[in-house]
Amino acid sequence: MTDSFTPVMRALVAASLLLATATVMLVTVARVHAAGALAVGDCGAFGEAYNYATPEQASRRALAKCKAAGCQVVATVKRGCAAYAIDYANACAARGWGQATKLGRAQNAALRSCYAAGGKECVIRTFFCDGRG
Repeated sequence: MTDSFTPVMRALVAASLLLATATVMLVTVARVHAAGALAVGDCGAFGEAYNYATPEQASRRALAKCKAAGCQVVATVKRGCAAYAIDYANACAARGWGQATKLGRAQNAALRSCYAAGGKECVIRTFFCDGRG
């Protein structure tokens, strides 16, 4: 090969590497599972599921994990966060949940909801962020 083809070959190799990298990134991003759900039941019971392909799949899994009477899905998130708070003094009394794009906001919403329901010593029982939340 002559010296005149070396820059062309370098450019072709660089372009091929960039294309391969872009392809891998697109495939990876397309496969990110970013759906979650929170189910709550009586006396502090809960089930959570995150990093599922769809909110429906996450909801089914969260309900399956909630092992108490009265379990129901109270929050579904897609690339977000959810939190569940109970009254520390009486887990069967006040409870609250929240969801938001950031964890701190979801936890604050859960605590506010618990206090609004009459809680005296509300604490976060569980929380999660899903995907890019």
